[in-house]
Amino acid sequence: MSRNWKKSFFHFREIEDNPKPFLDHIDDFRTMIIRMAIALAATMMLGFLGRKWLFAIIQRPLYAVDPERANNLQSLGVVDSFSISLELAFYSGIVLAFPLLLVFLAQFVLPALTSKERRFIWPAAAIGFGLFLSGVAFAYFIVLPTALEFFYKDAESLGWVPTWTVREYFSFTTQFVIAFGLAFELPVVVLLLVKLDVLTAQDLKRIRPQAAVAILIFAAVLTPTTDMITMLLMGGPMYVLYEICIWIAVFTDRKTATEISPSE
Repeated sequence: MSRNWKKSFFHFREIEDNPKPFLDHIDDFRTMIIRMAIALAATMMLGFLGRKWLFAIIQRPLYAVDPERANNLQSLGVVDSFSISLELAFYSGIVLAFPLLLVFLAQFVLPALTSKERRFIWPAAAIGFGLFLSGVAFAYFIVLPTALEFFYKDAESLGWVPTWTVREYFSFTTQFVIAFGLAFELPVVVLLLVKLDVLTAQDLKRIRPQAAVAILIFAAVLTPTTDMITMLLMGGPMYVLYEICIWIAVFTDRKTATEISPSE
């Protein structure tokens, strides 16, 4: 019975030539949402059970700034230990369930795509997950300690005593690293548009100024703070990734032109 349940849970729908009725698409969408909810609930449970380990990991960047402060985060709410654990379990669940969420989304989207478009889904999903983890790692190991040290010393320079609460610290750090993970998905979006012939390398070069402004706005929306330093720390790598996308798009355009040119 367990084997049949797993087969049904992970089974891909067959690609059909005939369009399905609208209500069938609604039913497929409902099934996708249920599967995503089950996967997220399972990974959230794992995150909640391992909350002490997760708390230690998230507090580690603060130790680089001030070990004493890391050991003296204040809990001001009666239910803080439980509510913060649930919040942390939710964010960790998203990271752990990300590959499964992509699988279930692909189950729903694949039948609506052409054979050419379907070839790009799985490479894009694999690259997207890798970039998401890269963004999380970049924020955790490089940007987050720098940002914490900046805010800590800035408060001290004003003669204040930085007294951070557990809720403020964990909300800031988890949103910070998740935001960087999402920001690093930019190359996947751009390259998919290039592969689907929506954009070309020339288009990406032409809209550089507009892309730079859009990246800064996007970084300002995603970052949990409103300061310019954090926005630039996110927007800078995003713009570098955009430039890399241009070079990859140039290579892709040349490769496509070579494939369609008559052989000599």
